[in-house]
Amino acid sequence: MAEKMRKPLLLKEVERPSFCLNCRGVMVYKGVGEYQCENCGAVEHDDYGKVRKYLEKHKGANVAEISSETGVSHKSIRDMIKENRFEVIENRGGYLRCEICGANIRSGRFCPICEEAYHRRVEEEMRNERKNNLVGYGENMQTEKGSKRFTRER
Repeated sequence: MAEKMRKPLLLKEVERPSFCLNCRGVMVYKGVGEYQCENCGAVEHDDYGKVRKYLEKHKGANVAEISSETGVSHKSIRDMIKENRFEVIENRGGYLRCEICGANIRSGRFCPICEEAYHRRVEEEMRNERKNNLVGYGENMQTEKGSKRFTRER
């Protein structure tokens, strides 16, 4: 189980428009998944923008509906939910489960209890690693603990 927690979440690259479909101009990011052409002003959306725009009009849509209407894959939508970009609404429970205990969650990778425990464990490991790498002032790990750093020869 601890091995599962250490594995980092690999974020998938979303499809981003780089050139305008109308005039082949450069698309500039305007925010919230929206891109605008420098030349003609046409607006395009990346995968996140498509899903967000669809959900603004169709609150409570399920993943299958979103995917069929926007053309964004189920996996991409699920990854967006795991990245906390969206939440599953209350009455649609069971879509996501905590990666540690298996409880139903609305977004992310862990339930609140496991997330707190995970972060505490990571912080404790980092603290222990720092302690193990510290050598005190004037201490030589092999022999003279706490002796002078330099001695004069006469």
